[in-house]
Amino acid sequence: MTTTYPEQLMLPGQAAAPAGPVDMMMMYLMHHAFRRDLARFAGAVPHTPVDDLGTWTALAARWDKFAEVLHEHHSGEDAGIWPFLLERADDDERATLLAMEAEHDTIDPQLASCEQLLGELSRSADGQDRERLKARLAVRLAETRELLDHHLRHEETEALVILQRHMTAEDWERIEKEHFGDTKRNLPLLAFICNWLAEDLAPAVVDETYAKAGQAFRVVMWFGRRKFRRLERAAFAYLPA
Repeated sequence: MTTTYPEQLMLPGQAAAPAGPVDMMMMYLMHHAFRRDLARFAGAVPHTPVDDLGTWTALAARWDKFAEVLHEHHSGEDAGIWPFLLERADDDERATLLAMEAEHDTIDPQLASCEQLLGELSRSADGQDRERLKARLAVRLAETRELLDHHLRHEETEALVILQRHMTAEDWERIEKEHFGDTKRNLPLLAFICNWLAEDLAPAVVDETYAKAGQAFRVVMWFGRRKFRRLERAAFAYLPA
């Protein structure tokens, strides 16, 4: 008998979409948004005038949203996904899964450094100091982007193969509820995420997301749409077209 698996979503920049019983659509939407955001920050920062405090304040606020979602995502993986798989993994698989956790620890200080530099740039300071801060931030963003992309590629090409090997759709649903459920109880954050995930996606992918996530996704997205668009315009005002 042939086993029928769900068709996996494949988005621009994504390294792989391993076949298996678990529909990883939400995971790949998250990965796409993380990559897109870091590309936007890296593109906007060099072009943002150092004396435009309003835009730097918006960039800092937008970074806080990005970092909050990434933290929730990695916390859910560390608390739910990797422990479940480590209980079932062989030695080679364990090495991959432990590397996933270690990569989170490497990325976190980079994120904190970007947050600190953006915070300093959102406050008044000497012009020469601001130029130095901006240059440091551009370097740190490039490093963070490279680190996170390496981590996401590693996850997509190796860790998710292990996940599909050991996890059922029912296991995934339970882990999502237990370890990723807090976001759904935070309406402002959920409204941000619904718009954030859909940003820069092909209309067909957005329609597929609506179909799978249900009408509630569309309603929550509508609820936060105006606020999301306002912050995007303010933060990325100088992002080259």
